[in-house]
Amino acid sequence: MFGRRLTLCTMIAGAMLAFGPEARSMVPIAGDPVTTTGGKVAGTLLASGVKAYLGVRFAAPPVQQLRWKPPQPIKWDGVWVADRKGPECIQVLRPHNINHYFGEEPTGEDCLYLNIWAPASATANSHLPVIVFIYGGGGTIGSSGIAIYGGEEVAQQGAVFVNFNYRVGALGFMAHPELTREQGGHSGNYGYLDQNGALRWIHDNIAAFGGDPGKVVITGQSFGAGSVAAQIFSPLSKGLFRGAAMWSACNFTTAGPDLATAEQAGLELQKRLGAASLEEMRNVPADRILAAQSENQVGMSVRGIRTPPLIDGYFTVADKATLLARKEVNDVPIIASSNADDLDANQSPLTRARTVAEFQSIARRMYAANADAFLRLFPVKSDADVYAAAHAAARENGMLKASRTCAQLQSQDNRSPAFVGLFAHKHSYVPGVKIADQNPLTIGAYHTADVPFWFGTLDAFNMFRPTRAWTSEDRKLSDTMLHSLIAFADTGAPQLDAVKWPAWSRRDEKYVVFGDTPKIEKLNVVRMDWLASHAPESSPEGGPATSPRD
Repeated sequence: MFGRRLTLCTMIAGAMLAFGPEARSMVPIAGDPVTTTGGKVAGTLLASGVKAYLGVRFAAPPVQQLRWKPPQPIKWDGVWVADRKGPECIQVLRPHNINHYFGEEPTGEDCLYLNIWAPASATANSHLPVIVFIYGGGGTIGSSGIAIYGGEEVAQQGAVFVNFNYRVGALGFMAHPELTREQGGHSGNYGYLDQNGALRWIHDNIAAFGGDPGKVVITGQSFGAGSVAAQIFSPLSKGLFRGAAMWSACNFTTAGPDLATAEQAGLELQKRLGAASLEEMRNVPADRILAAQSENQVGMSVRGIRTPPLIDGYFTVADKATLLARKEVNDVPIIASSNADDLDANQSPLTRARTVAEFQSIARRMYAANADAFLRLFPVKSDADVYAAAHAAARENGMLKASRTCAQLQSQDNRSPAFVGLFAHKHSYVPGVKIADQNPLTIGAYHTADVPFWFGTLDAFNMFRPTRAWTSEDRKLSDTMLHSLIAFADTGAPQLDAVKWPAWSRRDEKYVVFGDTPKIEKLNVVRMDWLASHAPESSPEGGPATSPRD
């Protein structure tokens, strides 16, 4: 048996081991323990009145012979003490001066834990909406313990919030011929299978915490958005959620390599590890595997083995176009949203331009004979026009394009509606603050900037030092976005009196722009259609693409 099999008499003594600046003594919740399919669970009552169940196992530890296997069920005796978040799945650690540093987290292979936040009044008969979040991080980093991914504020507004860990990097996605033989003809995608295992656990148990298993929406950002799409396209996740929100960006088109190709990466990793067999690979220390895999985030630059998600024939059974054509997709309402200054802006050559001459020169190199048509669609009369034109072109040919594509495919192949959004609000920084991986003076609505607004976790950025000077307008926007998300879980549509978010339509391509105040606007379909049909003939070097993606 695995677990913290303690009784209520010994919970408080152990609670002081909790990590992070929010660590506090465990406060028992009246009515605990809660009975789950794994066993009994007791949480801790937060000062806000929210019930928190932190670090609940949803699967057996994926260690030793369970390394590189789908998540396995777990049961325990006694009462599981859910008073602290579990370790993040093993990954490179973060410098302390970057934007997304919220305290050091325990790290290891034994990492399949989830966290639940429920309103103070929640009971097994409450049937509350449930919001589930899947973190990003390029598939190699990320954790449910990151402070901006917390659910206390969501629970205070009347919904149940759940997040969880899944395996990342080579330990999360490696395919290998020996694994394929061992597992009946498929291997890899263990991170996706962890996500699926957590969703099944939530479906089977969330009612006991006050949630309604019929009102679960899954949300994700960056690689987490791709994970949400993967769950939409997987037959294993049928019936586990009623809606899906994908932030930066929606992906209904591309999938990973086929199994045979992915297995070659696994063989190359085995070679680098100097292991003679799968058994020996399972005995290699996890830090050696971590050191052999590719990583270019949080200040790292390692040219190692890439083990991306793949078409394994089990979790992902075919490419997305095929599954859409067959209508073998989980047909649920979707939100497809991104940010005004997202990774596409960082990577676009056009955003390097500062003058009219530079903008026009880059455009001519990119579009050659079609440059005049491009410049008519994105005119710049003065240097002051360059920033807006460059960023518009980047997003309309980048993540906003991806959102529109998802809406188009949803309309074509599914019955459920799609809602398109764009976050265009700049954070309110403390004057003069220094952040290693951002320039607060020039940065806009960056990749991940929307997440704390969806979850009401703005104050997480001031945990260790003041970096944000939030205003009442910031908090009002966050409140609107949070309630819109709760409405999506509750009704299947993100509609509020304050924001009547229209479903996307081919006849009327409207979307919500979450700027200083939310507004309904129309996509510039003339420009987007032109960009979609005119790929750049050459691509001058863009900005760096090595910033953190979670």
